[in-house]
Amino acid sequence: SALYRKFRDHDLSEKGLNEALQRLKQLGSAWSEVTNIEKTRQRANRLLAVHPLRAADALQLAAALVAFEDQPEGEFFLTFDHNLAQAGRFEGFQVN
Repeated sequence: SALYRKFRDHDLSEKGLNEALQRLKQLGSAWSEVTNIEKTRQRANRLLAVHPLRAADALQLAAALVAFEDQPEGEFFLTFDHNLAQAGRFEGFQVN
């Protein structure tokens, strides 16, 4: 979503988009996926109550919290979204 948004906003060229999508595909073979939907939904509901997030952003941050068993200290959270980055920092992630 972030890559396509950057492309639509003309912050990323078509070539840059294609290169980034290829890298994302390569990375995808190595990452883990959160499958505990109920726990993720519960975290997302709490996040929506305390942070100015969109639903999908709350779900993304909630999944990260579940993945790190609600102990995000020292873990990195990457996003281009200012509100999501701020919420990630507040929740204990290192955000660049």
